Amino acid sequence: MRKKYLRTGMLLLPIAQFWWACAPMTARFDPMAYERTISLKVETLTLIAKADEPFDQHAEAVAALQKELEKAYEAAKGRPRNDYTTLQWQIIKNPRGNLVGGFFRHWQEKGALSPVMVAESSKLIADAFDQIIGLEGGKIKPGK
Repeated sequence: MRKKYLRTGMLLLPIAQFWWACAPMTARFDPMAYERTISLKVETLTLIAKADEPFDQHAEAVAALQKELEKAYEAAKGRPRNDYTTLQWQIIKNPRGNLVGGFFRHWQEKGALSPVMVAESSKLIADAFDQIIGLEGGKIKPGK
């Protein structure tokens, strides 16, 4: 009896390995994640454009946006084989980094930022969001 199970397992192992090897290496395309990322990009850049004004006037909007960024990160983290996108969300929201998290921290510390700082940061942050949009847009679409 034991040999029968062992033989069956030995036959199923190559099939399982083949199936795993043929599975996509990244998560499938998620239209909601794609739309959410575009929406967050627009909201983030709109808020960053106001960083030449005192932070206190926008503290609630910053907190709300950070909460939405955290939700997007958690959603990405919860999808299987979505490591690259999850890592990009970590980089964007990192308060010690040079993207959204770091920008908001710097804005809060300084009170208001120069228009040059706002413009240059906007370019970097837009590029970071575009990377996530590109990652999501390049994933295998359902039904293909």
